Amino acid sequence: MSALTKAMSKFRLAVIQLQVSSVKADNLNRARKLINEAAGQGSKVVLLPECFNSPYGTGFFASYAERIPGESAEVLSQAAKDNSIYLVGGSIPEEDAGKLYNSCLVFGPDGKLLVKHRKIHLFDIDIPEKIRFQESETLSPGSTLSVFDTPFCKVGVGICYDMRFAELAQLYSRKGCQLLVYPGAFNMTTGPAHWELLQRGRALDNQVYVATASPARDESASYVAWGHSSVVNPWGEVISKAGAEEAVIYADIDLQFLADVRQQIPITAQRRHDLYAVTSAQDARR
Repeated sequence: MSALTKAMSKFRLAVIQLQVSSVKADNLNRARKLINEAAGQGSKVVLLPECFNSPYGTGFFASYAERIPGESAEVLSQAAKDNSIYLVGGSIPEEDAGKLYNSCLVFGPDGKLLVKHRKIHLFDIDIPEKIRFQESETLSPGSTLSVFDTPFCKVGVGICYDMRFAELAQLYSRKGCQLLVYPGAFNMTTGPAHWELLQRGRALDNQVYVATASPARDESASYVAWGHSSVVNPWGEVISKAGAEEAVIYADIDLQFLADVRQQIPITAQRRHDLYAVTSAQDARR
């Protein structure tokens, strides 16, 4: 392995667990400050949380929604350009053609928009006596996969509830993604039960790195986020994790380690395809 190749096999990822308030300007200013801090620590890819510019809730989406490009997109674009980083801008409420979406904007080091991921799987749950939340009351779902290239690896993007769907992560893996990012805002019911479990499952299933960014916990908010933003490696180990408060966490992504894991325990897409082919052939003979 050449020195250049070896250098490109590692990069620093930063996950920002932002304290989100009801004042959009404050959220944008705080995000910009922490993005600068993360880049100053050598981060090449920076991840913000779901709804980083507004409170999370069906009653807030319409009033905080922006067209793209708009105020929040401009702040993210400039922050990415100023710091020469890949910036995964969590998500914001987006308005387009009379519909609302929960959308993640990704900007490159030149400040250009690389992808816009609209949350595919809307968060509609009803757990009696604990929590009911129906994003579909106000939001429309996205319908496309979102992948962007970096000099290090391909990255697949999902938002929060998207993480529960193993098929989405598998599709990203088959497209060559080695890092999956999920801005999310699990709550005090589903967070302690499933947040880390799902991340480790997606990482282990596909032998990829998985990073999640949550808003910091605010006990006074109408929707209380669990926090605990994390990074999980392809072995299924949590290698970096925040608590409940505002924080920036870091992880050094090692793509050689990923390659080693895949070599040691081969479950590549091609091998899965071979297994399905054998199974189909057996079924045909019955």
